[in-house]
Amino acid sequence: MPNRISANFQLFIRKIIRRFEGLFVLAKQILSERNFIYLSCVAVSISCALAVIVLKSFAHNVFLFANYLNTYLKLPYSNSILPIIGILLTVFVVRRFLSGKLEKGSSHILHSVAKKGGLIPKKQMYAQIITSSLTVGLGGSAGLESPIVITGAAFGSNFALKYKLSQKDRILLLACGVAAGIAAAFNAPIAGVLFAVEVVLTDVSISAFIPIMISAATGALVSQMILSSDVLLSFSKEQHFNFHNTPYYILLGILAGFFSVYHARNFRKVEHYFNKFKKRPYRKALFGATILAILILFFPTLFGEGYESIKTLSTNHPEILLNNTILKNHKSNEWILLAFVGITALLKSFATGLTLGSGGNGGNFAPSLFVGSYLGFFVAKSINLLGISNPLPIANFTIVGMAGILSGLFHAPLTAIFLIGEITGGYDLMVPLMIVSSISFAVSKRFEKHSMDVKSLADKGDVFTSDKDKNILQSIDFLALIKTDIKTITIENTLENLIEYLSTSNQEIFPVLDEKEKLVGIVNFNDIRSTIFNSFRVKYSTINEILKQPIDNVHYDDGIEVVMEKFETTNLNTLPVIKYGKFFGFISKIDILEVYREKLKEMIIE
Repeated sequence: MPNRISANFQLFIRKIIRRFEGLFVLAKQILSERNFIYLSCVAVSISCALAVIVLKSFAHNVFLFANYLNTYLKLPYSNSILPIIGILLTVFVVRRFLSGKLEKGSSHILHSVAKKGGLIPKKQMYAQIITSSLTVGLGGSAGLESPIVITGAAFGSNFALKYKLSQKDRILLLACGVAAGIAAAFNAPIAGVLFAVEVVLTDVSISAFIPIMISAATGALVSQMILSSDVLLSFSKEQHFNFHNTPYYILLGILAGFFSVYHARNFRKVEHYFNKFKKRPYRKALFGATILAILILFFPTLFGEGYESIKTLSTNHPEILLNNTILKNHKSNEWILLAFVGITALLKSFATGLTLGSGGNGGNFAPSLFVGSYLGFFVAKSINLLGISNPLPIANFTIVGMAGILSGLFHAPLTAIFLIGEITGGYDLMVPLMIVSSISFAVSKRFEKHSMDVKSLADKGDVFTSDKDKNILQSIDFLALIKTDIKTITIENTLENLIEYLSTSNQEIFPVLDEKEKLVGIVNFNDIRSTIFNSFRVKYSTINEILKQPIDNVHYDDGIEVVMEKFETTNLNTLPVIKYGKFFGFISKIDILEVYREKLKEMIIE
C-alpha cells in the first residue's frame, strides 16, 4: 500500500512538471526572445527561493532543537555531537547517491562561466540542498550561501539547456539564479544583483541588469513572504554614524584586511591537510568531525552558521553568548567575554576548514560574516574597556565588521557594503561601511592577489575572473588549433624536392627534421624566393644552407598564456609545436585570435 501511494504521488508530480514544461514551450513560441528571458528569470528565481527556504528553515529548526536539548532536557553540550552525525551522513550521501564526488564552493560557478559556457551538472540542482542541509543544518561550522548560490546557478543553467537557449542567455540565467539565491537568503535584492555582477559575471551590459534585478527582487519577495524574520539575518535597531569615530573605523578596516588573509590561509591549510585522506572518506569524516565537536564543546557559538550569535553580539546583552559554556558562571566579567569572542573569531577558520575538509558541504560566506561581527565587537569592546576614547557604539562596529571581512575574503566591496546596508534596514552606516570595506579590500588584495573563491582556480591556472581577457584565453583549447597535417623535409632532401612540395600545396613554412623526427630548422618560402627562382642556386644549394633555426617553439603542455606570450616576444604569426621532443605541428596566432573573437562575442551578455 505505501509503495502504491508513493508511486501515485510521483506520477502526480511528473504530470505537474510536464504541464509546466508545456507552458514554457508554448511561451517560447509566442513570446519574443527578450520577454521569454524575463519569464525564465522569474521561474528560476522562484525555484531558487524555495530551495533557500528549505535550507534556511531546516538549519534554523535544528539550531532551536539543539538549544532545546541543552536547556530544557538538561543535556549540556549535546549539540557538539550533531556535527559528527551530519558530516558522516553527508559523506554517505555523496558516496552512495552522488557517485562519490561533490563540487564545493562557488569557484566552480566561476570556472563554469569562464571555461564551460555556463554549463553546470544537473545533479547540482538537488545535491547541494541535500548535503549542505545535513552538514550545516546539523551544526557544521560553515554557511549555506555557497550551496544556495550553486543551486541557483544550476537552476538557471539547466533551465536554459532545457529550452535550448544560447550560451549568452544560459550564463545570464545562471547569474539570475545566483542573484536570487543571495537576495532570498538575506532579503537583500541589491546585494544579490551586485554579487552576481561583481563576483560571477566577467562582463555585462546595462540591459542584462534587468533580468538580474527581476530575479533578485523575486527571490527576496518569495523569501520575505514565507520565511520569518527569525530565520533571516536582520537588525531592526536603528544605527547612527558619529564622524568622531572615523579613526577607529579605519583601524577596524586594517584589522579586517589582515584577518581576512589569516582566515583564508588557515582555512586552506586545514582543507589541504585533509586531502591526504582521500582513500578513507569515513575515517576522514570521523576524525575531522570529532575535532570539530571538541571545538564546539568549548565554543558552542561555532555551531552551524552562527547567525544567532551575531544577533546576540549586537544587542545590549552579549554576555548571553556564554550560556551553555564552561564560562557561564563568569558572564558578568567583561574581560572574559572579550577573550571568549576573540578566541572564537580566531578558531572559526579552523572550524570551517574541519567542516569542509572532512567531507561536509558548505561555504565561507556565513563564516566571513561571523568572523567580521566578532572582530568588530572585539575592537570596539577593547577600546571601551581600556578607556581610550568616549564609549564606541559596539553594535555599529559589530555590524560594520561583517562588511570588512566579507570584502576582504571575497574581494567584493560593493556586495559587502550593500548587503550589510540592506540587512540593517537602512543606510545610516554607509560611510563607515565604505571606509571599512575599501580598506579591508586594499589590505587583503596586497597579500592575496585573488579572492578566496578564485584562489584555488588561479593556483591551477584555470581562471582569473577579475580579468576578462585571461578568462577568455583560458577557455581556448589551443591544442585543438594545432595543424598536424604538415609536410616535412629532411636534411637529405634537395631543393628540387622542396620546389615540388611548394607546387603541390599552399604550405609556405616547412619544418626540417632529422632521422628521429626532431626539429633542426625551418624553411620559409618568403625567405628563399630569390634562391628557388635561380636554377643554378637550386642545383648547387642544400637544405642545410637555407634553413633557419626557429626563434622559439611551443611545447605541447604549455598553457595558452605562455603561447600568446611567445607570439608577442617573437613577433611571429606561426610557431612550431614540440611534443615529447619531436615535431608535432604548427600553431597560428591568427587562428587563436579568431577563436578569441568568437568567444568574446559569446561571453558578452547583452
